[in-house]
Amino acid sequence: MAAGRQVKLKAASAEDLAVLAACLQDAVVRLRDMTWLAKEKRFVFVGTRFQWEREPEAPPPPEAGEDASFAQGGPIYSRVHCGVAFEKVTAVKSRNLDAKHREQLLNLLTIKQEGAAIRLIFSAGVEIRLETGGLSAFLEDLGEAWPTQWRPSHSLDEPPPAG
Repeated sequence: MAAGRQVKLKAASAEDLAVLAACLQDAVVRLRDMTWLAKEKRFVFVGTRFQWEREPEAPPPPEAGEDASFAQGGPIYSRVHCGVAFEKVTAVKSRNLDAKHREQLLNLLTIKQEGAAIRLIFSAGVEIRLETGGLSAFLEDLGEAWPTQWRPSHSLDEPPPAG
């Protein structure tokens, strides 16, 4: 897989946040990999994001004796670990989230700003709301990307999340 550029973004405006949200669409985050550092007024998480900005690659031809599963399955996409931080966070609230199940995987659909609040909207109706003293967010890719044949898709008929 060709080496790609790592993404490093800062969001300080609604337009910036829209770019950050697009990069994080379909990121997979384990609940245990999220935390609010109340004294630092920072909410952070590490997840794996689908690299929407990269073009898919053609699968390599199988070599003798190798597993040909990638070669048979179509284009190859990529995912990468990333770290995300929201600054100036004064409170964190959640909806439809069972905090006892720390191993559960959450699929991030989008991020929206509503006044001084930031909404992290996940599939299955899960939402985390960050009350902030202003928008200040960061995203940084961590390490090398890896191949995947699975490209996220969404039904156009799906109703938007409530709220």
